[in-house]
Amino acid sequence: MNQAAIFSPFFAMLFLTFVVWVYMYIRRISFITKSKIGSQKLAVPGALAQMSPPGVSNPSDNLKNLFEIPVLFYALVLYLFVTQQVDTVYVYTAWIFVFFRTLHSIVHCTFNFILLRFYLYLFATLALWFMAIRAAIIHFRI
Repeated sequence: MNQAAIFSPFFAMLFLTFVVWVYMYIRRISFITKSKIGSQKLAVPGALAQMSPPGVSNPSDNLKNLFEIPVLFYALVLYLFVTQQVDTVYVYTAWIFVFFRTLHSIVHCTFNFILLRFYLYLFATLALWFMAIRAAIIHFRI
């Protein structure tokens, strides 16, 4: 298998992070402009988060989420590539991770149905743990 195939889901995940980042700023700037919040209020740490309705704070929270578990995904992808372990199972599982993380972000940034968001997060994270455990087993030849 072409080892570089693992970078398609890798860059898809980076693109998702970029899209959420842009969406977050669109929501924030729109809220700040419409609310006419002065720079003095925004200078107080945490003030924007306290003032923001869920439609503004959820994209920000989601962006923070994209720097938690996905960081393990990036590290694992790089490990698999460097050790030449990339195979079809890893690539498909990486796409499953990205797919469910994308759905998770869509839900979190829009209607934010918590139970649905939880299951989407769970499925994505289980895919990642499968990849990690499989890589560890192969690495240590358990």
